[in-house]
Amino acid sequence: MPNHYFSTRLYQSLAPFSHFVEHAGSGFTAGIIGQRRDDGLLVSNDVAEQCEAMMDNLKTLLEELGLGFSDLVRTTIYLTDYKDFEVINAVYASHMTEPFPVRTTIQAAALPLGAKVQIDTVVALRKTGETR
Repeated sequence: MPNHYFSTRLYQSLAPFSHFVEHAGSGFTAGIIGQRRDDGLLVSNDVAEQCEAMMDNLKTLLEELGLGFSDLVRTTIYLTDYKDFEVINAVYASHMTEPFPVRTTIQAAALPLGAKVQIDTVVALRKTGETR
């Protein structure tokens, strides 16, 4: 049976989703954007600031579960304009160390709240049930 988790440290959205689901030794994060934790608004309209906040929100969620960026096996980055790729890539790279997770980057027509960047991930769990 999957274990569902909704973080108390991230924005408390009323949308019907879990921030994290654990199943069969893997974990899956919901899409995370650069929103403020208190009111859920985007941190700014600047793509670098959104990406920095997005990565910080991801780190917060992972740490709450006893995990970190080194546990990531796959990331998917969604961006609304490929002209922002270099900026997003630089911020992303500043948070990661080798060996890097596999990554796919996709241009999307739109993202929640008008965000310019979003990430979701697959996480390798140390042991099933050991994340909390």
